[in-house]
Amino acid sequence: MCGEDKLTGKSYEHRRQWVEDRLLFLTTVFAIEVCAYAVMHNHTHVVLHVNSNKAKRWTDKEVAARWHKLHKGTLLSQAFTSKQSAPLTDAERITLHSTLSVYRHRLTDISWFMRELNEPIARQANQEDNCTGHFWEGRFKSQALLDEHALAACMVYVDLNPIRANMASTPETSKHTSIKRRIRDFKKGYQPSTLMPFIGNPKQPQSQGLMFELVDYLTLADLSGRNMAPDKRGAIDVNESPILQRLGLDEHTWKTMFLTFETTFSVAAGLSDTLKRYKRKRRQKAH
Repeated sequence: MCGEDKLTGKSYEHRRQWVEDRLLFLTTVFAIEVCAYAVMHNHTHVVLHVNSNKAKRWTDKEVAARWHKLHKGTLLSQAFTSKQSAPLTDAERITLHSTLSVYRHRLTDISWFMRELNEPIARQANQEDNCTGHFWEGRFKSQALLDEHALAACMVYVDLNPIRANMASTPETSKHTSIKRRIRDFKKGYQPSTLMPFIGNPKQPQSQGLMFELVDYLTLADLSGRNMAPDKRGAIDVNESPILQRLGLDEHTWKTMFLTFETTFSVAAGLSDTLKRYKRKRRQKAH
C-alpha cells in the first residue's frame, strides 16, 4: 500500500509521507496528542494520549473552528464562527450547543481520530490508483497503556519498527518515525510542536508531557534495538557507537538543554551553534 509493488515495480513510498503529514496535522485539531508513531509499508503504529481536560477548556468557538478544519459543519456552526454572524435565537442556541457538544466529544475520541486519519488517505490512494473500494484491510486495533513503564515500552516498540523490519539500521536513519523527528528537531534546538513533549520530572504539577527525559528515552531505544529477538530481521549493530555519540552530543549538553525545556520550552534553547544562528536572526529582524 505504501511500499513497492513487487509485481509491477511501482513505488508507493510517497504515501508514507501522506500518512505522517495527516497524522501530525490531526494533532493541531484534536485534543489527542501523539507520543510515538511509525509509518510502515502496510500499516501504521501510533501511541496516543487523550487530553480530555484540554478539550473542556476550549470555548465553543474554538471547538467549531477546529471541527471546521476537517468538515464544513452545519449552517449554524458556520454562522457562529463568522465575523458578521447575527445574534442567534433561543432555539438556534439550543441546537448549536447540542451540535458543539457532539463535536467536542468527537475531538477527544480515538475512533474519530483514526477515521480522520485513514479515510482521506484511502480516498487519495484510490484516486491515484483510479479505483474504488476499501484501501485499509480493517478497523484499527488498540491497547490501553496503564502506567509509565507500559508507555515507555510501547513507544520504544513503535519507534524501532523499521529496525526490526530491517528497513533502517539506526533510529536516526529510520524514515517516518517519531524518534527521527524528535532527533531532527531537538538538534535544531526545540521539541516538535506536533508531538507530546518530554518534560522529565517537572517541578510544576500542571506540566503536561512525557514524564521522562529524551536523553534517557533515546538511550533506552538504542539499547533495546541492539537486543532484538532472534526471529526479527533487523537490529542495531552491536558495534555501533552509543546514540549520543553518533549524534555528536554528550550527556552533559543534553541535560543542560533539558533543564531549560523543563522550565520554559523556549525555542531559544539549543546547542551553541543553534543559539548563535537564532540570535543573529533576532538581531536582523530587530533592524
